[in-house]
Amino acid sequence: MTARRAPRGPPLRSFSFARCRHFFRCLLPAHPFPCAAFPGAPYHRRFLFVRGQFTPPEERLSVRLTRRADFPCPRSAAGSRARRILEKTLNTPIDFNRQIIEEFRANGGCVGGPFEGGRLLLLTTTGARSGAVHTTPLGYLPNGDGRVLVIASAAGAPKHPAWYHNLVAHPRVTVEAGVFTYEARAVVLEGAERDRAFARAVDSDPGWSEYQEKTDRILPVVALEEIPAGPPNINASSVGGALKAVHDGFRRELALIRKEIAASGPGLGAQLRVNCLTLCRGLHNHHTGEDAGMFPLLGRNHPELAPALERLEQEHQKLAVLLADLQNVISDRDADPQLLLAEVERLTEEVENHLTYEEEQLIPVLDGGMC
Repeated sequence: MTARRAPRGPPLRSFSFARCRHFFRCLLPAHPFPCAAFPGAPYHRRFLFVRGQFTPPEERLSVRLTRRADFPCPRSAAGSRARRILEKTLNTPIDFNRQIIEEFRANGGCVGGPFEGGRLLLLTTTGARSGAVHTTPLGYLPNGDGRVLVIASAAGAPKHPAWYHNLVAHPRVTVEAGVFTYEARAVVLEGAERDRAFARAVDSDPGWSEYQEKTDRILPVVALEEIPAGPPNINASSVGGALKAVHDGFRRELALIRKEIAASGPGLGAQLRVNCLTLCRGLHNHHTGEDAGMFPLLGRNHPELAPALERLEQEHQKLAVLLADLQNVISDRDADPQLLLAEVERLTEEVENHLTYEEEQLIPVLDGGMC
């Protein structure tokens, strides 16, 4: 006796996720990662299917389906339309913020991928409508006056990003800068001040100009002003760890500035000058604080550290001379980038020797208790 085949349903005349669901049931096993690309699918089926692999959305910035074999639909009119619609959906960049945020916090502000080797911060804003907190990783520019600048580019999208609307409604924000976390006030720059800041940004990275050309809106430039609130909040689990974190921050900035100078071409851009001056002021403030606070405290409680503290104070004076020389080079409007690079290399060597010695001598004492 021949088994009867189940009657086939009516042909799919128009595409819908519901009608094409049977195309995916045998191909999509359970997976714990949600994905907004399939908003109507059950939670355990919301994931991406790319080139025969099941890829969590947290691991991809975007998905591109480039061959018919990449897509599991049958070769039918409905399947072809399903392919086109889902291809358009999946080509939308996926929210990658959570992974960047976790990597940033786990590594003291260091991340890989598209942000590797750049200046990155985490900006936490309060939702303009919901009142909920939202954290966004953003590239930033030093402004030379203690403020940092962020640009609401949204990669040239026609609308401002959500974080910009949030800080306009609630200007008080939280900034995580790798080493430090602080409360800040967001100020949207206007007029000539905004134009000068944006021109510096374009000078340092032409990509900002490309974003501006893609949209009719004026890309907002926002200054983040720290709100003084007592001692700095350093992201470390111990006093010695805090000192090491601050030192590593200076090391990263020196490396970044050397890279920027090497790529600067025949002249020095305005933003590069600001970056160098910001570094000089940061080192000066750090050494001044140590001379006035930490070193006297350690000297009173640990007399055996007197020779090491004396050497460190002498090195501070030597570094102050190098910082002054560097600022003199930066102030020259016709400064030679090669001369500036030589000064930064000389400063880097002396700073690294100083920081290494300070860590060897002080971190064991700091972590063992200063008193």
